[in-house]
Amino acid sequence: MKTSRLAQILKYAVLVLGMLLIAAPMYFTVTIAMKTPTEMTTSFFSLPSSFYLGNFEQVINKGKFWLFLGNSSYITVVSIAVMLILIPMLSYAISRNARKPYFKFVYVFILAGIFIPFQAIMLPVYKHMSSLNLLNQPGLIIMYVTFSFTQGMFLCVGFLKNVPLELDDASKIDGCGVWQTFTRIVYPLMMPILVTILILNSLWIWNDFMLPLIMLNRTSDFWTLPLFIYNFKSEYSFDYNLAFAGFFMTMLPILILYGFAQKYIIGGLTEGALK
Repeated sequence: MKTSRLAQILKYAVLVLGMLLIAAPMYFTVTIAMKTPTEMTTSFFSLPSSFYLGNFEQVINKGKFWLFLGNSSYITVVSIAVMLILIPMLSYAISRNARKPYFKFVYVFILAGIFIPFQAIMLPVYKHMSSLNLLNQPGLIIMYVTFSFTQGMFLCVGFLKNVPLELDDASKIDGCGVWQTFTRIVYPLMMPILVTILILNSLWIWNDFMLPLIMLNRTSDFWTLPLFIYNFKSEYSFDYNLAFAGFFMTMLPILILYGFAQKYIIGGLTEGALK
């Protein structure tokens, strides 16, 4: 009994510590963003005396915030839309032909990308995309879609293994071709894993820094929000109130999306990776 009770206490202690590690950065982001510069120098850890919104107003008026927000939104939405079309199509073809050598090779070849760190291919990617004149937003979208195939295909193929082949046979009897079977029967059944892919890749693309840095840094008009935040401190002379207001406004859209859809992540990952 004493051993089990001690283990339970340690478990809750670790959970509380993890919660504090997550909550502390959020606390400082929100409180500093709502303080005046004078208030921050006198009471760094305390709550703001009032909800001061002047920092947010300055970020919006001086920093081209809406331009960068539009860039991030455009890149994220288009990339996710293409992913949700191409990844399920390829995964369906592989899952239904898993025993054929060609499809087995394609599956292993794409999955091998999981073991290659981005730092190892960063310079070749830059040179290749530069030679194709794709150091721009369309080129960035192409790279996001390409890199998403490893994880997305792994999850979708694992999920489709649990969709019985009898559904395909029944649809053929009803006169459906392969495309109709996929679009009308299989694709709607994949919604749990597709929502998982949507959330995971949205978080990645919205917060990504390295790819936009090497592909969009020719002009500031193409910047995404992470690049805006990266250049924020030098532009505003280390004004931490404005910087943290920018952090908060950058995080808010993706936090709202994650809050509404986070319940699908665990279920979709479990169905796609374990069953």
